[in-house]
Amino acid sequence: MSLRLPAPELPDELEWVNTQDPVRLGALRGRVVILHFWSFSNIQSQNNLPDLRHLENKYHDGLSVVSIHCPKFTAERVPASVLKAVNRGFIRHPVASDPDYRCWQLFNVRAWPTLVVIDTEGNIAQTLVGEGHRATLDPLVHQLLEDAARRDARAYESAAPISRPEPKLPLRFPSRVLATETALYVADSGHNRILETTHDGRILRQFGSGNPGFWDGKTSDAGFSNPQGMAIVKDVLYVADLGNHAIRRVRLLAGEVDTVAGTGLLGHEVVVDSPDTRAVGLNAPIDLVAAAERLFIAMAGSNQIWALDLARQRIGCVVGTGAHGCDDGGSDSATFARPSGLTIHGQMLYVADSDASAIRSIRLIDLQVRTLIGGGVYEFGDVDGVPEKARLQLPLAIALDPGGSILWVADCLNNKIKALSLRGGGVRTLALPYKFQQPGGISVAARALWVANTNAHEILRIDTASGQIRRLPIGE
Repeated sequence: MSLRLPAPELPDELEWVNTQDPVRLGALRGRVVILHFWSFSNIQSQNNLPDLRHLENKYHDGLSVVSIHCPKFTAERVPASVLKAVNRGFIRHPVASDPDYRCWQLFNVRAWPTLVVIDTEGNIAQTLVGEGHRATLDPLVHQLLEDAARRDARAYESAAPISRPEPKLPLRFPSRVLATETALYVADSGHNRILETTHDGRILRQFGSGNPGFWDGKTSDAGFSNPQGMAIVKDVLYVADLGNHAIRRVRLLAGEVDTVAGTGLLGHEVVVDSPDTRAVGLNAPIDLVAAAERLFIAMAGSNQIWALDLARQRIGCVVGTGAHGCDDGGSDSATFARPSGLTIHGQMLYVADSDASAIRSIRLIDLQVRTLIGGGVYEFGDVDGVPEKARLQLPLAIALDPGGSILWVADCLNNKIKALSLRGGGVRTLALPYKFQQPGGISVAARALWVANTNAHEILRIDTASGQIRRLPIGE
């Protein structure tokens, strides 16, 4: 106990985004505290949230969790954007914005995410970097609380939940949209469901109960958790079930939902060609695109592109070493940084490599990776023009014009829709009279762009000929 260093007090300059009462570590004596240093664009930070919720529920009478948001991107410096991320992640503990890294430096943090565990006497018990630490944190918190109880140094009050909620709307943070010539499929991520609607927004069916879970079933009897990208193969809708680290299958004729890959738990194993798709742990699958009998998967958490062979029922990594980077090259040397969006044209697979603020291409014949836009993991901005100079900020989704010449980009943190000419014309922003709020999904069909305007809780239709924008009254 005496070897532990005292935790410094939190700086007064922190801006608390979901509470008016600043947190003081000194006032939390008698409780174990976990400081979660995170960034809302960081997928490993997102992966930590279920573990923190588990610990908060299990040790509600002795544990306090406090999140310190430290931005990577310029747009993450805005407290209102952080609050949106807090609500999207169902965070119910105090969250502070630390745009100038004061608290980060005080605790000698070096990477996102970092967890600092503080004992009941205000000393640092352990610091953990990265994700997947539940097996370490659970017994550690238990031991610290038990030790404090034996010394009569433990407080037993439950922490009050903190909340500045979003308004109640029919959609909650819809993250992706998939358009066909006759229907729309909306990943209503905050409600843990997939909606099938008409092009006018009339709801036809709901897949998923609306509560987070991982169970198969028919239509609304199934359970999803933060569903994201989708792809259709014949009469089957495949869903990247991000929160469950799984690929789900919706048989559209019968409405039945089942699981085709993933265990439901975060996985770190890298496989090349596994025949047991349900036993392989996936890490944050976020988008899908189909080509013949293969389903390509943007595996955001492992910085790789995987493929599910639908005919042979095998799964494995196709491209990417797993390192976080933006290196071009072959399948065994190229690196990605949270690949988040996919589309395909012929033998060319295109990737929105979000953490690198890049658009990449993969030539499927030889799996060669090339960067079309982007200067590296820490090069981002809002610059149109020739590909060498153009800059994006966390692009999350892409869609290809039917002619194969224009790549539409949901440039999330720039709050814009952009067009990349694949014939050398560079990048331009669509001059649209509408306020986008971190658009996360985009699709092309029926002479229109369909956009998931995620932080505004809405789906938009943009006529590609006239530029006219219409908000769909889904569920209203």
